[in-house]
Amino acid sequence: MKITPLAFDSFGTRSMSTFVETRDLKILIDPGVSLAPVRYGYPPHPVELDRENEHWVDIVRHALYSDVLIVTHYHYDHHNPNEELRIYKDKTVFIKHPTEKINFSQKNRASFFLSQIKGLPKRLEYSDGGEFQLGDTKIKFSKPMFHGTGPKLGYVTEVLIDDGYRFIHSSDVEGPSVEDQVNFILQNKPNLVILDGPLSYMLGFRYSYESLNSSIENMIKIIDRCPLDSLIVDHHLLRDLKWKERIGEVFKAAEKKGVKVQTAAEYAGKQVDMLEAYRKEHYTNSKKDKRQ
Repeated sequence: MKITPLAFDSFGTRSMSTFVETRDLKILIDPGVSLAPVRYGYPPHPVELDRENEHWVDIVRHALYSDVLIVTHYHYDHHNPNEELRIYKDKTVFIKHPTEKINFSQKNRASFFLSQIKGLPKRLEYSDGGEFQLGDTKIKFSKPMFHGTGPKLGYVTEVLIDDGYRFIHSSDVEGPSVEDQVNFILQNKPNLVILDGPLSYMLGFRYSYESLNSSIENMIKIIDRCPLDSLIVDHHLLRDLKWKERIGEVFKAAEKKGVKVQTAAEYAGKQVDMLEAYRKEHYTNSKKDKRQ
């Protein structure tokens, strides 16, 4: 299996878009990318807008090449209902159920998305809790999991892809800090996991210290109990300039087990480039350049 992160927060945009090649199948998980509309009181910097466009072009290119597209939920950093809908034409498409275990906002987005892609996929399946065998590749989905620590932001599906090598993509579990979220991972014994990580940049007002501690404990459980080559932690966590400090205990546990903990950028051999987390600096530097 070959796993290629396409767009992640460590690459400079909000996304968890991932391309997976098994022996007989090409799969793209979450064909979407977006930017924080406001961070530190600033809109996206032009360098972020350029990066977003660059990533979307790459996602479309890989999607057209894919056999299977997966949409784990209906936030716009995980799907794009308005552009390049041809990527769904003649594909097998697995989507989070559009009317069950879903909040009001995502239910409306799901309805619009389905109207947009109507007639395009050759096969459209609701994924929640399902298991599908496509040739020599198994794709297994978790039951709907909280997007975070409760139902307010809706639900997501975690994804296992198994061709003998076992890979799990967590989607937006924000941790994992909830028992069900981590149990799907522990029960399926993956060799590689991409986690979206705790929402630590909102620590103390939208994300509790208790949830952060639970996430750290659960990441350590994954390291201890799964036959990991690598644990990739990215997305929400990489919006925090102190992300390494926040999960210091995870790095210590991984070192003892000989497991790599890294960002998607590091896994892909790229430099970590946290554009959103450094948005204020980009604007400050731009103002300095204009004055010089």
